[in-house]
Parts: sequence; C-alpha cells; structure tokens
Amino acid sequence: MSDLLHGHPPVSGDEGHIRAAGRGLLIVLHTALRALKLYPVENATVQKSLDELQQTAKGFLETEQEIELRLNGDFMFLNGVRLRLELDNFAAFSGVLSMFRAFDIGVLRVMGPVERREWLAFLSILLSITDTQVVEDRFVALVDRLGGANVPNLDIEPASATGEEVGGEREAKEVAKRTYAQGVAVTKEVVNSIRMGRTSSLKKVKRAVQMIVDQVLNNETSIMGLTTLRDYDEYTFMHSVNVCIFAVALGRKIGFSKLQLYDLGMTALLHDMGKAKVPIEITNKTSSLEDHEWRKMQAHPWLGAMTLFSLRGYDEIPYRSILVAHEHHMRIDLSGYPRHVRPRELGLFSRIVAVADGFDAATTRRSYQTVPIEPDQVLKEMWSNPKRGYDPMIVKALINLIGVYPVGTCVILDTLEVGIVASTVSDRNSLNRPLVRIAIDADGGALAPPGIAVDLQETGADGQYARSIVKVTSPERYGLVPGDFFV
Repeated sequence: MSDLLHGHPPVSGDEGHIRAAGRGLLIVLHTALRALKLYPVENATVQKSLDELQQTAKGFLETEQEIELRLNGDFMFLNGVRLRLELDNFAAFSGVLSMFRAFDIGVLRVMGPVERREWLAFLSILLSITDTQVVEDRFVALVDRLGGANVPNLDIEPASATGEEVGGEREAKEVAKRTYAQGVAVTKEVVNSIRMGRTSSLKKVKRAVQMIVDQVLNNETSIMGLTTLRDYDEYTFMHSVNVCIFAVALGRKIGFSKLQLYDLGMTALLHDMGKAKVPIEITNKTSSLEDHEWRKMQAHPWLGAMTLFSLRGYDEIPYRSILVAHEHHMRIDLSGYPRHVRPRELGLFSRIVAVADGFDAATTRRSYQTVPIEPDQVLKEMWSNPKRGYDPMIVKALINLIGVYPVGTCVILDTLEVGIVASTVSDRNSLNRPLVRIAIDADGGALAPPGIAVDLQETGADGQYARSIVKVTSPERYGLVPGDFFV
C-alpha cells in the first residue's frame, strides 16, 4: 500500500494528492466491505482491513476538515476533486460505486476523528440490509439504523438530494420522503443521546436542516405534504421535523435569505430538546397531568435552553436556538411559561416557531389528545383568540402559506365526493380553492391513494366552478389516512 494507507496525510488543496487519497480510500473501503462479507468480524483479515480504513481516514483528516465522498452520475468526487478510474483501482471504484447506487447514497461524509467501531458499525449495517428491499427502503433503513448505532462522525445523504437532476412527481416525492426520514432519524438520535447523558454531534442536525431548507425552496408541496404523517409512537421526533418544515416555509414566505432559513430551521428542529429531560412517563401520559407533573412539563423550555447551552462546547449552536428553546411557550403577551423576570420582547424566530409548534401540536393525535382538531378550526382559533398568545402577523402569514384549508384537510365537495387537500394555490383570492385529491367518489367508492387530483379553480362550460368545498370532515369517519396520499 502507499504511504497514505499508513496514515501519511496528503497536502491540503493539492489535487494530485487528493486523488491519491481518494484512490487509497476507495481501496481500503472496498477491501473492508469485502472482508466483512466473507469472514466473521474476529478474523485477522477483517481486523487488518478495519485498521487500514481507520488509518487512511485519520491521515486525510490531519489536513482536511472533513472527507466528502460524493457520487454524481458515473463519477465520484473526493472533496470536490474528481477521482479517476484507473486499472489499479477498477475493482474498488466499481465496488464502491455499486454500493452507493444500491443504497441511493449520494454523499458519504466523515466529519471528525471517526473511531474504528464506527466503520465496523457502518459496514455491518450495510451488509445486514437485504438486497430484496427496494432502493428507497434501503436508504431509509440505513439512515434509521445508523441513527441508533452511535456513529456521530459518519453521515450520508441520498443521491437525489445532492444536485442530480430529478424528474417527475414520483421522484420528487421520494426525495422528500428520504429527506423527512433522515430528519426524523437525526432528531431521534439527538434526543436519545440527551436522555442517556451522551454527547451528540450536531453536524448531522445541520446537514438534515440544510436538506429540509433545500426541499422547501425547491419542492415545497411534497415536503409540506409529509407533515400530515402522524405516527403516535414517533410523535416527539416527527413533531420537531414538522415544526422545522413549517417554520422554514414561513420564513421563506416572510422573505428570509437562505442562510437565515438555515438558522431558523436549526432553532425549530431543536426547540423541544428540553422534553428529553422530562420523565417519559409524563410526556407519554394518556390522562390529565397532576399539578406536580405539569410543573415538570412546564420546565422543558428552560431545560432545553440549558441542554443546548451545554452542547456549545462540542458543536457550534447558534444562540438563537437557545433563546427559542426558552421562549417558544412564553406567548407574545408574556402570559405563558416560563415566567419572565424582567420586561422583554419575544424574538422573531421565537414567534415563528411558536406558531409552527402550536399548529402542528393541535392538529396531531397525541397521548393526551386522542382526537386531533381539524386544521381549519386550529387556524381560526389561532387567529381569532388572543388568549392563545400567537403573533397575529405570523398567523396571517401561515394562513397565506397553507390556505384556508391546509394540506391534509379532509373535505366534502358539492359533488358528494370526499377528498384530501393536496396543495394550496398562490392566488390570495383563491385560498378556499386548493388542489384536492379525490379519495371517495360520488357513488361512495373508495379510490386508492394518491386518488384523483382535481383543481377547485376549474370551471365548467357555463363558467361556474366544477367543484366547491361544502364542509370539512374527519378523515377517520371515512377510514382515510391523509398521510397515505403524500407517500
């Protein structure tokens, strides 16, 4: 092997040395994967290959901040430098390329001094996921298992989120699904790490937020539709991702720059971290909380602020994230909790996250709220009841963003059809005429998801609207799951 395989670093910024590093990295990565596939982990060949993989990565990181191995079409890039396919690395290049494609990996990132056990966990998980799964399921399974394997220095992104062209509604949906799944997995990893008293890397959180922001900017309909997914067991994690999506979309509506959206998304995803410090038997309680339990629940904002502040020593946490964790339940008139000590005015980020948090929480079934409130009623209450303590201008922006009938609302049409609102319209004068997916036809027959898309702005030959919403109804009444129409 070359000097690189024994830990000698390349010269930073020198393309020749980076190409040499890439050649060596592909070889040792491919060798370790093959060894683990052929032999038990105790085998000397496996142990040697893991040692060489760790030393190769360590050597490169002595001069580079991170390792980014990226797939783009038929080419692979290491830290932006294209790796050449040559005779001596043909097998390794082809093997790693095939592995990336098999799992829809677009980027493999090494973000710090990766431990040997992390490489072992990563490669073992790859080999444990069966080839019978479709590619999209493999990527989701990989993200989910990595989230529980404590590999803070390794991160992956899906190929379709790395800049390759994506065409068609179905492919756009798949990109949104993988982005959403990765956000949930990363949130779960951070929350569980806090509960167990472990240090958690926030680099993955930043990557997940960047992907969500990119989705909101480029594919808002698909990613917003996924906020209708309601999994009771995963509520804590899905809620944080939903609040992130709503907050980023609100920020975009208000006119935030992309960098501001990254900061806003970070604060939104981390806003509820204090609940990791609240006993699970309280957060999951199905009946009303006792006074002492409610006091513990009300402590989660300042617990979140303290938790995030303690993480600043390990990864950069914007102070805004700490502030929003503390303020998001204070209400605009400061009548909420925790009680303020001196006069203050809630920051804009806190007001945005409070609205996003309140809307998602009220429309979701939870341990103590088995029947969620219909989205249109939630918006009406948030707008008309000042006691709720939301910034009316932010609520108005939310209504303009998601319409009078938000995505996921189940509606009955004047044609006797039942549908699920799929997306809103940009025309402010037509907020009550969204795009709807028909789930049950006029004769009462159920249509398989995603149903038939109809635009309520369409008119007939007489110039009258072909369909109009008569009323909002509960999807459970018709056996419908709104999330099914977006996945």
